[in-house]
Amino acid sequence: MNHNHNIPTLRLRRGKEESLDRLHPWVFSGALSEMPRDIDEGTVVRVEASDGRLIGVGHFQIGSIAVRMLDFADTQIDEAFYSGRLNDAYALRRALGLQRPDNTAFRLVHGEGDFLPGLVVDVYGDTAVLQAHSPGMHFARDIIARELTRLPGAGIANVYYKSETTLPFKARLDPQNDYIIGSYSGNVATENGLKFHIDWLRGQKTGFFVDQRDNRALLGRLAAGRRVLNMFCYTGGFSVYAMAGGATEVVSVDSSAKAVTLTEANVKLNFPDSDTRHRAVAEDAFKHLDAMQRGAYDLIVLDPPAFAKHRSALHNALQGYRRLNARAFEKIAPGGILFTFSCSQAVTREQFRVAVFSAAAQSRRRVRILHQLTQPADHPVSIYHPEGEYLKGLVLYVE
Repeated sequence: MNHNHNIPTLRLRRGKEESLDRLHPWVFSGALSEMPRDIDEGTVVRVEASDGRLIGVGHFQIGSIAVRMLDFADTQIDEAFYSGRLNDAYALRRALGLQRPDNTAFRLVHGEGDFLPGLVVDVYGDTAVLQAHSPGMHFARDIIARELTRLPGAGIANVYYKSETTLPFKARLDPQNDYIIGSYSGNVATENGLKFHIDWLRGQKTGFFVDQRDNRALLGRLAAGRRVLNMFCYTGGFSVYAMAGGATEVVSVDSSAKAVTLTEANVKLNFPDSDTRHRAVAEDAFKHLDAMQRGAYDLIVLDPPAFAKHRSALHNALQGYRRLNARAFEKIAPGGILFTFSCSQAVTREQFRVAVFSAAAQSRRRVRILHQLTQPADHPVSIYHPEGEYLKGLVLYVE
C-alpha cells in the first residue's frame, strides 16, 4: 500500500540505481536526474530509478550526499518507524550484554550501521546523548527522544541533544545543545567496572569515546609491570585501564589543558590520592615524543584525532601517521608494546598499515603484529556500507 504518494519524488539518472540496488544507503547529488528546487532540507523523499521503479525513501539534504536512505521500500517515516529501528538497535546491545551494573556506557545507535543514517545516540547511565549529522534527523529529534525514553528496560530518563558541531553548517538550522527531555542527573558512567566523568555538555563528540572500550580492556590486560605513555589522552580512558591493569607508571599527554584536567579527574575517581603512579602533561605530541628519552616506556598508546577528515587531506594525514609512529618505534623500550590507531574514515585499513610499516622499517627494529583492532560491536558496520568502518588499530610488539 502506498502511504507516501504525497511526498516529493526524486528520479535517478540512468544506470545510477546500481549501488542502491546493492542497498548502499547514499544517493549522491550527481546521480539525480535533476536537482529539486523546492524541497526543504530534511524532507522525506521517495527515490525512483530512471524507469520509475520505486527504490525507497530517505532524508533529502543539500550537499554531495543528496539523500540518506531510510528504507528500501515504500515505508512511512513516522513514530512507528523510529520506534521499530530504535528497538532493533537496543535489542542488539542487549544481546551483546553491554548494559550491566558494571557497564552503563555504550553506543545505542551508530548511523548507517543501525539503518538510521545521520543519527548517533550514546547512552551514559540514564542519559542518552543524541547527535544529528543530517537535517532530517535534526527535525526528527523530538520523536526520537520520546521513543528513546520508551525503550522497555533501557532506563533512559534524560535525552541531551548535542549537534551544534555535527550538522551541516550550510543548512542554517541553528541547533542548540540542550536537554530535549529530562535534565542533568549526574554524569558518572561505568565502563567495565571503571568510572568516568562524561562531559557531554562541553566535551568532544558525545563526551566520551565509547568506541575504544574493547581496545582499552585489551590494554588493561597487557599493562601489568609496564611504564605506559598515553598520547592524545583526551579523557584518560587508556590511562585508567593501564593503572587498573597494574602499570607501574602512567604518563598522559594531550595538547589541551582541559583534556589533562579531565584525565586527572577520571584517575582520581578510580584511584586514591595515595596512588602516585600517574601524571598528566599538557603538551604537543610531537614535542613530547622528541624530548622523550629512549627506552622510557614499555607501552605507548597513539590515539590521535582524525588526521584526515576528507580525502583531500589524505596525503598529509598518512605522512602524519608515519612521522608519529616513527617517533614511537625509535623511543619505545625493547620488548615494548605499541597501540596505534587511526579514526579517519578517509584512511583505509591498508593505507594505515602501510604508514605504520614504513615507520617501523625506518627504525630497523623487529616488529610483529599481535592484534588488528577495529571498532566494537555497538558501532556495527552495515555490510552494504563499508565506509562505516572508521576505527583502525594495530597492537605491535617491538623487539
